[in-house]
Amino acid sequence: MTAITAAVRSLGGDFPAEAFGRTYRLWPQVSDFSDLFTWDDLNEIIARHRLEPPRLRLFNNGTQVPQHAYTHPVVSKRHTVWHRIEPGNLHRQLNDGVSLVLDAVDALHPSVEHFAQALERHFRTDVQVNLYASWTSKEGFGVHFDDHDVVVAQVEGAKRWKIYEPTRIDPLRIDVEAPEPPGGAPVAEIVLRVGDMLYLPRGWWHAVAATEGRSLHLTCGLKPATGADLLSWLADQLRASATVRANLPYFASPDEQSTYVQALRKEFTQALHSGVIEEFASARGTMDPGRPMPSLPYVDGIPADESLHVRLTASGAWYEVHGEGQVVLSAGGQEWTFTAPVLDVIKPLTEGGTPTLGELSVSSSLPLDQVAAVATELVAAGVAAVSHRR
Repeated sequence: MTAITAAVRSLGGDFPAEAFGRTYRLWPQVSDFSDLFTWDDLNEIIARHRLEPPRLRLFNNGTQVPQHAYTHPVVSKRHTVWHRIEPGNLHRQLNDGVSLVLDAVDALHPSVEHFAQALERHFRTDVQVNLYASWTSKEGFGVHFDDHDVVVAQVEGAKRWKIYEPTRIDPLRIDVEAPEPPGGAPVAEIVLRVGDMLYLPRGWWHAVAATEGRSLHLTCGLKPATGADLLSWLADQLRASATVRANLPYFASPDEQSTYVQALRKEFTQALHSGVIEEFASARGTMDPGRPMPSLPYVDGIPADESLHVRLTASGAWYEVHGEGQVVLSAGGQEWTFTAPVLDVIKPLTEGGTPTLGELSVSSSLPLDQVAAVATELVAAGVAAVSHRR
């Protein structure tokens, strides 16, 4: 079982109903997460990419270390300035107790990207993975909370987590008030070791330190939909209503204003039917552009090459089978209607698979050129990609 499969399986079972969005949960020894990322991977990313802050940054007791302390400016031949990391100064900063943060490492490393995509399908939400590396017991950020849920995978070493209950339930990134810092003792003190996984809902305060030497962990930030998101979406849907589009009756009589409010309430109440959450989740997912990727060199269509792998890049893709022998695929804000045999092409793709065109041809009993034609249509729409690597 791969690390990704083991992690997603741990997040199933009773977790969604009993803990997700409610309380922290620890899973010891889920998998060897070094399959996902290593120190060598981090070295190569730092060496090969221009990681300007805030993409890569250093923190010391909650304060960001100035960029000039570990980089020097370089002027390119096109007269742009970027900052090259100096390994010696970087080592000295980290050895003195500074913590390193690399944002969106899923956009820089294939295995971490696959992990993020699996979580996106599982939780039906966007995921960004940040990397945290520490060498001493000094806390990089102090006691703080996040405005998004997190799933933490301990890749190497150990990290002590002091966890405090929220002082404001479900805080938002744009909120009407800030939570007060916690006043009491932590409700839990956990040491994450290699292979352990931790979940924290947003708003749960925590302080983290590498009390047992160097540590490397991945934090997967989840952005689950909220009631505010649902209401915003409903407001857009209700623009189809003449009542909603009408001018507010500022200058009408109190009785006329009351009549208008009652009509508005009726429209809104009807829109909040029992299946609206699933309707919203499906619409939100199928509108998500996902992680677009080109399919070079195939700019004029996908060839009928049985060795080419194809995958959907829109993680919220959804399909329905209609009674008249049709399959309707929704992805990236677009919709396609295919004949029934294409279901065996669409289904493994929406499940996150990366089959070859040849495998899809066999499973669907469609000629290879027809499967390539489906791939061409999806690639041209920016919701799929092909490559010779899985």
